[in-house]
Amino acid sequence: MVPPSIRTRAAVRPEIQALRAIAVCAVVLHHGWPAVAPAGYMGVDVFFVVSGFLITALLLRESARTGRISLRNFYLRRARRILPAAMAVLIAVTVLTYLVVPRIEWRSYFREVVASALYFENWLLAADSQDPARDDLASTPVQHFWSLSVEEQFYLVWPLLIIAAIAIAARASRDPRRALLVVLGLATVASFAWNLVLTAQDHNLAYFSTFTRVWEFGVGGILAVLVPEVAPGRERRRAAVGWLGLALIAVPIVVFRTPEVFPGLVVLVPVAGALAVIWAGMPAVRWSPARATGLAPVQWTGDISYSLYLWHWPIFMFVPFITGVPSPPWLMALLVVAAFAVAAASKRWIEDPARFGLARAGRPRSALLLGSVATFAALVVAAGIVGPNAAGAEACERPAHTGE
Repeated sequence: MVPPSIRTRAAVRPEIQALRAIAVCAVVLHHGWPAVAPAGYMGVDVFFVVSGFLITALLLRESARTGRISLRNFYLRRARRILPAAMAVLIAVTVLTYLVVPRIEWRSYFREVVASALYFENWLLAADSQDPARDDLASTPVQHFWSLSVEEQFYLVWPLLIIAAIAIAARASRDPRRALLVVLGLATVASFAWNLVLTAQDHNLAYFSTFTRVWEFGVGGILAVLVPEVAPGRERRRAAVGWLGLALIAVPIVVFRTPEVFPGLVVLVPVAGALAVIWAGMPAVRWSPARATGLAPVQWTGDISYSLYLWHWPIFMFVPFITGVPSPPWLMALLVVAAFAVAAASKRWIEDPARFGLARAGRPRSALLLGSVATFAALVVAAGIVGPNAAGAEACERPAHTGE
């Protein structure tokens, strides 16, 4: 059992909501105006640190409260949190692909829809990066699901490591915190070392690999073990660290322009920034970053960040198929507004009912949710397999145009 010193609170932390807002806005800016945020993809690294911190804290709270960690409950919570909105996006992408995308693109689009529905999109993109015919990694409306795939794979393994560490400590009558730091630390160090090696060999493969990203979750998890709560006092120091953390995130997003060396050592900068902001919390000093990060629009954006991440890229990708031309800056601005609106609706009508309503409804309705999501996933996979094959068969049956 985890001792009281390692317990954490479940309340929403405003600084973490602010990190989510910064991360998702960085990604949206990068996708909409790459020249403004050339390294906006670093927002994903911030998400990974936040996820590692929150998931580890969640598991340690449960261990402290009940003396055990229920994998069934953990995975059910993750399913309610992640799957409904993700499946809604994949269904929308599938339908819109049939309606507005030229058939010649169907095969590449649907193979990634299938990979996203089964959460191995990152490995599909990693494999494509090794294929000379696909090494340009042309974008599809679900390419951003690679990071969600990495997170899902992390969720499968990380709880097992924590359970193993606590069990080892119990058998040896040792401090569970020390065992947690050793086990999680070894996984983190090994992943970071592999990140350095693989980035030097193939930065595309390193970018998409789960094994090169585990350490980003890991350092967040280690912070949850060491500093589960923001310690009171030291307000000025925490304020200074908070501003430093925000700078470490924002500056490279704007100035970094050499993706061929990323992730590598460079990714340490936004990762360290995220850790600093979480450690600093919301210091009560007049010049603290808490005055900015606590603003209602920032907190609201953090609240809808998951849905915004899911929906913005399909919106950006499909509109040019409808209009017939690349989106000019003024239209892209409108698409960003539309993405925020769709994300807010998704949060209100898809995320929250599944996450909170079904949690209160109990096991039968949760099982119904999982059954429904599994059915939708199967339909998406079937559409992704049948559609391209049908298009290919039609192309074969169509007489070739000879120009005569």
